[in-house]
Amino acid sequence: MPWWGWIVVGVVLLAAEMMVDSEFYLVFLGFAALVTGILGASGLAGPVAAQWAIFAGLSVLLLVGFRRRIYGMVRGADPPGHETVVGEQATVLEPIEPGARGRAELRGATWSARNTGDATLAAGQIVRVERVDGLTVWVRAEE
Repeated sequence: MPWWGWIVVGVVLLAAEMMVDSEFYLVFLGFAALVTGILGASGLAGPVAAQWAIFAGLSVLLLVGFRRRIYGMVRGADPPGHETVVGEQATVLEPIEPGARGRAELRGATWSARNTGDATLAAGQIVRVERVDGLTVWVRAEE
């Protein structure tokens, strides 16, 4: 691929990240393509196979080495909304033994719930959300 082709691909990937939230994957792929294009323009990229190897190596290095940290700084560690659920009240939909999973209603939606307390939670009981792990809320009986 000519050096300017890598530049075009890099710019398109960076622009696509602004249009679609791909969680910063396209940013690093676009950056790797731009660097490959710059190396190609300066005559340091070599033949096409070497260019693809440079692009692949840079992509993996950037994604593994930097994506999580930079995405965490820009977007925060947890998906939006989870931080506001902690501390809220939920209603248990079925009995949940200590340490077991069951279902609870929170904000009008049914969530998987894990009982972090020492007593069995009864259906209809009001509980407090202590933390969120994926789509599971960790709950404890209100005191």
